[in-house]
Amino acid sequence: MTNTERKIDELVLGFWRLLDWKISAQQCLSFLEQALDAGVKHTDHADIYGEYGCEAQFGKVLLLKPSIRDDIKIITKCGIKPAFPSLGLAGQANHYDSSARHIIASAQQSLKHFNTDRLDVLLIHRPDYLMNADEMAKAFTTLKQSGDVLEFGVSNFTPSQLSLLQSRLDFELVTNQVEFSPYEMKALDDGSLDQCQLLDIKPMCWSPLAGGRIFADSDDKAIRLRHVLEQVGREIGASSIDQVVYAWLLMHPSSPSVVLGTGNIKRVESAVAAKQLKLSREQWYRIWQGSTGHSVP
Repeated sequence: MTNTERKIDELVLGFWRLLDWKISAQQCLSFLEQALDAGVKHTDHADIYGEYGCEAQFGKVLLLKPSIRDDIKIITKCGIKPAFPSLGLAGQANHYDSSARHIIASAQQSLKHFNTDRLDVLLIHRPDYLMNADEMAKAFTTLKQSGDVLEFGVSNFTPSQLSLLQSRLDFELVTNQVEFSPYEMKALDDGSLDQCQLLDIKPMCWSPLAGGRIFADSDDKAIRLRHVLEQVGREIGASSIDQVVYAWLLMHPSSPSVVLGTGNIKRVESAVAAKQLKLSREQWYRIWQGSTGHSVP
């Protein structure tokens, strides 16, 4: 099976703010069911979200309707060890841990949190400066052979870091989750998206709306972007500038997935509708120019 055949969908529900949404498990289940009806089935998580509370809350949602587990895909991440004061870790340093022991223990803890027998995709959340690729590969292989994790990927890895890890594996990584938006376009130039095309890896774009900066910031860059996004939106018949952003991201030939950080079903449905919007190359580059403030050479 190739990465293309097992690809992550174009839109992914992000649950890192689940506890901030202040909704009940039943309300979250209703949101999940509505998202499935709209055609969005992949969900994005991480062990540390909500100070280790979001996975467990999502697991409570799945307990309300166990059959929904077979309708969704669970992507989660591990490898960051924050010194949360609430956990009695004040004074310690935030750090990374990509040891085999930590990866396996984190995956098993996530299985318990989600009340499930498998994780569809496990990502290493951030590259670890003390990363031992052989040890990480050992952990991945162990988890794959046990059936605890079906596929693996990385998050925020440079091309060389991803290549190093891939060189130690007998199976293909399926994604690199990177920050990518019209406001933050580093991935266009650092080789990340080029490598995804080269290896047939589907990138996942986190913070596609730049954490709301595109809507709210008053710096010159944000103002330029809003102006051009509104302009292009009128030209292509978009109902909002976030639809234009999603269409801009999805146009990239690496075929990215976009992580939606919303619990509002109307915004999810709007993102689904954005998949039908088409930009010209000139419009795509006009948005690029709105971000950079200058023309291409």
